Amino acid sequence: MQDGADTLETDLSGLKAAEWKERLATLSEELGQFQPLGERHCAAFIDQGNTLLVSFETLQGIQSLSDLAQPLGFDLVRNLGWSHLCVISEGDTWFRDEQVYGFFDQLIDDGFFEEFDRVVFYGAGPCGYAACAYSVAAPGATVVAIQPQATLDPRMADWDDRFVEMRRTSFSDRYGYAPDMLDAADQAFVLFDPYERLDAMHAALFARSNVTRWRLPNFGGAVQTRLIEMEILYQILSMAGSGKLNGQVLSRLLRARRNNPAYLRNVMASLDKSDRPYLMTLLCRNVSARLRAPRFRQRLQNLRQRAAEGDFTLPPEL
Repeated sequence: MQDGADTLETDLSGLKAAEWKERLATLSEELGQFQPLGERHCAAFIDQGNTLLVSFETLQGIQSLSDLAQPLGFDLVRNLGWSHLCVISEGDTWFRDEQVYGFFDQLIDDGFFEEFDRVVFYGAGPCGYAACAYSVAAPGATVVAIQPQATLDPRMADWDDRFVEMRRTSFSDRYGYAPDMLDAADQAFVLFDPYERLDAMHAALFARSNVTRWRLPNFGGAVQTRLIEMEILYQILSMAGSGKLNGQVLSRLLRARRNNPAYLRNVMASLDKSDRPYLMTLLCRNVSARLRAPRFRQRLQNLRQRAAEGDFTLPPEL
């Protein structure tokens, strides 16, 4: 049998859904446990250390975001020696399923979460909703949720027209309204782009004394992807698992956005939309001086031409 590190290097990419689940089950059972949860959900547990990451992920997200098509927590297991419970859905289900409820009920009854010194719940989007909602099963946990929905109950969130197919799904029964489920958490961090109007409206519903709502302007609608590109998502989770995540740490880590092309293009688009050539010039100068960025250099030339024609005054060169 492979040792744990070698087992977690197993490449699961390029597999169809049924084969992928079969391989994940074999891998998980070598190091922990695998449990099917009906037709659209399953749970994989890797038993390693005294810190537990509980992540909610979709099969499609795992296959698109990981080169090895592995749950994101596997890197933390390999590098930090954490344990990892990954609850996986096929498609976006918001994990609203009786078998998932029963799974967490059983974990509570077994005292599963009490076996760990620290527990971190993580998810993004519909999975961020689930991370918040099911965190109630582990009082004292830390939660990191990216762009989570608070609920899709049309009586409360009829303004969110992105997921109309979910409006017949109950969000008012067990593990239902995500902000209320955070009351037992030690602290929670909700990360979102305030310019994404519907995400910001959901984030407003998470206002709680133990919740830090962190605004990430110009990150767009795929915040998790941006954080992975910046190579800081794992650092955020690592700091959460050590009890050291706070606003100061987030601010320091998020300086990595200065080198992320997608973020910088979003800033450019925002300045374009508001027609702010002075600030656009400062941005293009900064980016062109630090990075190989032909789009920003071309825009800087255009801005200099506009200034020469008297359209605006260039900021002074430093």
